[in-house]
Amino acid sequence: MSDLVLILISTFLVSLVSFIGVFFLSLNEKILSRLLLTLVAFASGALLGGAFLHLLPESFASGSTWSFATLSGILLFFIIERFLRWRHCHKGVCDTHAFAYLNLFGDGIHNWIDGMIIAASFLASIELGVATTFAIVAHEVPQEIGDFGVLVYGGFKRPKALFYNFLSAVTAIFGAVSTYYFAQYMEQFVTLLIPLAAGGFIYIATTDLFPELHKGEKMVDAIGHITVLLLGIVLMFVIKTTFE
Repeated sequence: MSDLVLILISTFLVSLVSFIGVFFLSLNEKILSRLLLTLVAFASGALLGGAFLHLLPESFASGSTWSFATLSGILLFFIIERFLRWRHCHKGVCDTHAFAYLNLFGDGIHNWIDGMIIAASFLASIELGVATTFAIVAHEVPQEIGDFGVLVYGGFKRPKALFYNFLSAVTAIFGAVSTYYFAQYMEQFVTLLIPLAAGGFIYIATTDLFPELHKGEKMVDAIGHITVLLLGIVLMFVIKTTFE
């Protein structure tokens, strides 16, 4: 079996993780509405954990201009969200919050990077490629659960959230194929893309999701959301130390 076939199979399997939200389809609206802010809190922790524990350390190791690229990522996501808010909500009516689209964009960049990493690993050795695929699947599960919650909370219907989450996930395949064919030209691109995605994750978590968590009026809700947020960070740390 050729490296390209193994790369395509692996990235497709990783993309299928995006359908983990299917387990929430059968929940009735009342239960789901109570669960959504918990998923948003979990997504906040997973995004921050992904940025500070996975992407930024990778940027440090690469020796790239990570601080400039991270700052550029934060500013880029602000500009994109500002445009989305004007485009969809400038009349005061916003059926789908801008941060839902922004989350899809940020996750698409992240998945593209995952595909590039998988391809590069298989080009080094099959064993490393398989190990990397398992590590990325483990890392994607908590993030995709949170992403689904963010999309539904942001206004997407559940089937639509699943579909768009999958579209965002399949960018991993394109990232992998581009790396397979243009590996010698991709290294510098990756060193800038990783901190750029980290900046996007930081922006989404702190400016879009944190304010939503402040809407919980009861102290027990606040304690629960903080706990789940920390759980998201801890889980990303455990995944990093286990599979790195």
